[in-house]
Amino acid sequence: MIIVGELINTSRKAIKPAVESKDEAFIKEMAQKQVAAGANYVDVNCGTMVFNEPETMAWLVETIQSQVTTPLCLDSPNPKAIEVGLSLVKYGQPMINSITAEKERFQQILPLVTKYKTKIVALCMDDSGMPESAEDRLKIAKKLVGDLTSAGVTEDDIYLDPLVKPVSTGDKAGMEVLETIYGIKKMYPNVHCICGLSNISYGLPNRKILNQAFMIQTMAMGMDAYILDPLDKVMMGFVYASQALLGKDEYCMKYLTAHRSGLFEVSCG
Repeated sequence: MIIVGELINTSRKAIKPAVESKDEAFIKEMAQKQVAAGANYVDVNCGTMVFNEPETMAWLVETIQSQVTTPLCLDSPNPKAIEVGLSLVKYGQPMINSITAEKERFQQILPLVTKYKTKIVALCMDDSGMPESAEDRLKIAKKLVGDLTSAGVTEDDIYLDPLVKPVSTGDKAGMEVLETIYGIKKMYPNVHCICGLSNISYGLPNRKILNQAFMIQTMAMGMDAYILDPLDKVMMGFVYASQALLGKDEYCMKYLTAHRSGLFEVSCG
């Protein structure tokens, strides 16, 4: 199970002013807290800094790496910002978020994946836009895996994102994702699945309950990576508990260690 800590993102109210003022202490603390809470990757996203994103990405990467040695997930629509960040990576195998089957985006990002030997988040989306059905998503997944592996990317470095849509806008939105995950894992056992959970609950009350329930459902279908807030102890409790119940935690050792370390809460209340 890979947890990508999502909190260092300039679209968040607490992060943007800290980045604008170059508050190193705040960014270091945020990185350290996420790693201590169980994040395997630290997401770095400054996509809202449209006028100086490459420079901001460089500052963030260097600041975070001065505090933690956890690998980074570089998240940006701007290939130049991603490459600047990759050129500064010191620790572990970085991850890029993201590539798509859209011709232009694929051609922009693939050279960075192969040059820096990164892991890659691949969104199940092509030039026709957001897919509606699981069948459409799986067709795109086949193309992405085929094109990436043909370029030398190993299946173990590919993280397919089935694209979560709000269940409030279509009552089949959750099922389409679950069917997509199941289909991906059936076709490509060595390819990973990743997603952010919060879109599923958009527009509805008590969003955390929906996000937590959906995480358990997706994990049962084979999802093995999430972009989430690792400081949410209830959510992290469901991560550890689900791994133990699905037989992915030998002798429940990770669950027990997390419990003893206080990394999750027992109650949803």
